[in-house]
Amino acid sequence: MLEELFGLKGKVCLVTGGNGGIGLGMAKALAGAGADVVIWGTNPEKNSNALEELAKFGTRVAAMNVDVSNENQIIENMSKIIENFGRIDTIIANSGIARPARSFIHTSTQNWRDVMAVNLDGVFWTLREGLKYMVERAKNGDLGGSLIVTSSISAYFGMPANEAYPASKAAVISLIKGLAVEYARFGIRANAICPGWVETDMTKPLQESDKFGPAIISRVPQGRWGNADEFGGIAIYLASNASSFHTGDEIKIDGGYAIG
Repeated sequence: MLEELFGLKGKVCLVTGGNGGIGLGMAKALAGAGADVVIWGTNPEKNSNALEELAKFGTRVAAMNVDVSNENQIIENMSKIIENFGRIDTIIANSGIARPARSFIHTSTQNWRDVMAVNLDGVFWTLREGLKYMVERAKNGDLGGSLIVTSSISAYFGMPANEAYPASKAAVISLIKGLAVEYARFGIRANAICPGWVETDMTKPLQESDKFGPAIISRVPQGRWGNADEFGGIAIYLASNASSFHTGDEIKIDGGYAIG
């Protein structure tokens, strides 16, 4: 029963930004549940290290050097996934960056565009290209697929001097809802995951801050930072048959921060 619900054997999953942090946590869980996993990242060393970890699970795995702010790289490498793995069942658009500024009025146009290029344009291109293959497969009688985007609870709360980041994360929630409606007829689901305060490279300066860290964590009912491996369960659920009737949602995993 559990294998029928949560088993991922035979499924192919792509995780962008899968060479570290939340992305790697999800990629490891997917491989552990039997999925073939492809990760995209821009750091060759991190890609190689992540690939070593994923290979331990015994499924087919691959790491590709892909910059999701580059449309052509996405098109080319999505095609390679189909060529090498034969299909794609789950896409987790997880890549993200932040470019904090001294204040909003000191935010440069280039910084704004850098964030949007990865966090919004990259998600758009990744999901668009992957959907082309999913829809074609569905038209041939093989319905199904799962689209997942890593958003953020910052989409709901003010984030001063870093407005580009939550703006991009709010935008992808709206995008995912539209896709949930448009592609439901092909059996394709679309959901957003909204992490809270999690120990990653991106949040490391905040973790090390004697002022900011304790102030934030005191507002988390569980009283601690999250860790990347705690996103493995939701990745398996959304990629598996267990979530067959779950779509168009924004799932908060934040230790209770949003309701604290």
